[in-house]
Amino acid sequence: MTEVILAVDQGTTGTTVAVMSADGRLLGSVNHEFPQIYAKPGWVEHEPEAIWSSVLKGIRAVLRKGLTKPSKIVAIGITNQRETALAWDRDTGNSLNNAVVWQCRRTTDFCENLKKGGHEAAVRSKTGLVLDPYFSASKFRWLLDNTPGIGRRLSQGKVALGTVDAFLLWRLSGGAIHATDVSNASRTSLLNLETQVWDDDLLQLFGVPKHALPEVVPSSAILGHTKGLRDLPDGIPIAGIAGDQQAALFGQACFKPGDAKCTFGTGSFILMNTGSSRLKSEAGLLTTIGWQLGRDGPITYALEGGAFICGAAVQWLRDELGIIKSAPEVEALAKTVESSGGVEFVPALAGLGAPHWDPEARGMISGLTRGSGRGHIARATLDAMALQNADILNLMESELGAKMKLLRVDGGAAANNLLMQLQADYLGKKITRPEVVETTVAGACFLAGLGVGLWQSTAEIAKVWRVDREFKVALSSKKRMQRRQSWQVAIARTQQQA
Repeated sequence: MTEVILAVDQGTTGTTVAVMSADGRLLGSVNHEFPQIYAKPGWVEHEPEAIWSSVLKGIRAVLRKGLTKPSKIVAIGITNQRETALAWDRDTGNSLNNAVVWQCRRTTDFCENLKKGGHEAAVRSKTGLVLDPYFSASKFRWLLDNTPGIGRRLSQGKVALGTVDAFLLWRLSGGAIHATDVSNASRTSLLNLETQVWDDDLLQLFGVPKHALPEVVPSSAILGHTKGLRDLPDGIPIAGIAGDQQAALFGQACFKPGDAKCTFGTGSFILMNTGSSRLKSEAGLLTTIGWQLGRDGPITYALEGGAFICGAAVQWLRDELGIIKSAPEVEALAKTVESSGGVEFVPALAGLGAPHWDPEARGMISGLTRGSGRGHIARATLDAMALQNADILNLMESELGAKMKLLRVDGGAAANNLLMQLQADYLGKKITRPEVVETTVAGACFLAGLGVGLWQSTAEIAKVWRVDREFKVALSSKKRMQRRQSWQVAIARTQQQA
């Protein structure tokens, strides 16, 4: 059995633990879900011990399945749900409250007050992020204000704050390491993107003490070692960490400026590598840190945008309209027609995300005739998923000032071959789907392997990254323009009715 890397992919609904070989092949994975807690409308919480239990169960399961032996694990990589905020006791390691999940909107009023105070421009300038409860800073503030007994512990220097990666690093290292990587830190609204350190003005604005926050470290380096775990020996290097979307970008081998990936999930998550350029978006895209390789390595930045509804539009066809019985059926149904036949579906079921940022917009199906049927609606749905991504990617190209070099795709809906062909046609770019579609896992493994020298460079990683299928453009530029013009008319109508 060869040397392997163990990856912990800690997500919103569960944790996946996976094993990758030195030649970049995924040897297997296991997933354990944990409960979602909805204490009040708009609130989403996780029990930190449930998160940790899911990690331990996953590690135990991959060993029991014989995917690897502890002695063969040369490094551990972590990737995680990003903005979720936690607080725990430095002495005992015990969590002090439930985690406040990235989806949670409980700090909306706090953020609105900061906006009214005129602070949004400064926050955006320093962090690349909009002032929104989505990000961690206001969640940390809520934990400090609403956790019984935390004030006394805080004054004694016993409180540790962090995102999920910091919590897992703490637990895996037996409490020896309190650190977060630059990609996760860049999602807190507390990190200055230019200096890559916690910003004193932002800390004061959000009321978060620096001494409670983790050290900011690279995404790929030996950051700590395992200690005190039942199923793993002490001393295994923990050598790679990145937030899930940045890990997916790295796992897709998008190592050069202009390389981009799109994750087709409930929504779509699009990141484009911008290299050393920390671009300030003029159109509502987010500027974020992609990764840092090595303690003295340069920072790689990225632009991020996404559509709120992507795969969820297919779920809506299934659950609410009942025109399909399972999500995979949408491809066959959409293939029953040559085109949408003039039908447009703008899936603004939760408002419009980038580049429109219209929370009041509502979904709309238009262009129906007596001849319109289920197939046309299914085709219009796939069209919409591809067209809204093309809007975002074209905007990224414009702000980068260069043509996008490639688009690599992943996520559940990336298995839909018709959708991938439509994405290539409406974007006017070749689409590449990888052999390892668990790209967040791949990114965590690549970062960890690089951190311990299993691979010496990103060029070596690119050699073990494998293509499953490519989708080449099959639509003329004239027809592409006509289709996108029709889409823009539908978008405008959607916004007019809001």
